Amino acid sequence: MKVSLASLLLAALSLAACDSKTATTGETATSKATVGAADSLVTDPAVAKTSGTQATATDEANATPGPDPKTIPAGKAGDAAGILARPQVPILCYHQIRDWTARDSKGAKDYIVPIAAFKAQMKMLADSGYHTVSPDQLYAYMTTGAKLPSKPIMLTFDDTDLDQFTIARPTLAQYGYKAMYFVMTVSLGRPHYMTKDMVKQLSDEGNVIGSHTWDHHNVKKYQGKDWEIQIDKPTKTLEDITGKKINYFAYPFGLWNPQAFPELKKRGFVAAFSLAEKRDQQDPLFTIRRIIASGYWSPKTLRNNIVQSF
Repeated sequence: MKVSLASLLLAALSLAACDSKTATTGETATSKATVGAADSLVTDPAVAKTSGTQATATDEANATPGPDPKTIPAGKAGDAAGILARPQVPILCYHQIRDWTARDSKGAKDYIVPIAAFKAQMKMLADSGYHTVSPDQLYAYMTTGAKLPSKPIMLTFDDTDLDQFTIARPTLAQYGYKAMYFVMTVSLGRPHYMTKDMVKQLSDEGNVIGSHTWDHHNVKKYQGKDWEIQIDKPTKTLEDITGKKINYFAYPFGLWNPQAFPELKKRGFVAAFSLAEKRDQQDPLFTIRRIIASGYWSPKTLRNNIVQSF
């Protein structure tokens, strides 16, 4: 099996782009002060059962969908202070789900989660009572304080790798989990990557598709036609595939700058996802934090990093 071009680039820039192990210094104090609250963010008693995988799967099947972001007043979305005051929802970022090979470098293994390890991580989440939330639910919570299920978590997958469909999808289905897939459109239909039909199936099954550029070009370097090539055309491709509006974006390498925010907003995005770097204090919706779930992590280590980072 392979390491995708995007993953190799990620490995090379990982240390500069983010620290996926813990929260950044600027937000560590806030995160630790709200660890207890994060386990029960505005909990809805109707979905409060957390007694293992069976209860989790039942709760997931009965989950209430999040509202369309367009129904939330713009004034709510602009209240940065209110957004920053709420406990962060844990968000995990995955890339490749496959067993390591002799050719995989030490750095690349952070982005390659062995199959058994991934399955064990998902079982730990379900056994611990975590419930997946959609980006629409997350957006409503961040902007209005809308209720979330007990122990909410968001699962995201970057770069369109085939194993996200063949391995991750059936594993998540065991627990009724849904995820967010950030698709890099240059890869669609290539060997070892998902096809358009697979992306549509994920969307039809209740997962959410997001934009991740055409070929993983660093947003901080965009000039001129780059916005059309990397954002406009890929987003239109994904909307044609899914038949749905694409509302969410993930920065390649997790790298962003404030100059990108107005460009993304005028293209209809309501939020954007980075990695573990500190959120922008004026526009936290466009710097939503995630941590990379490392291929080195045991289920216990993953759980500890969730608690420490959020």
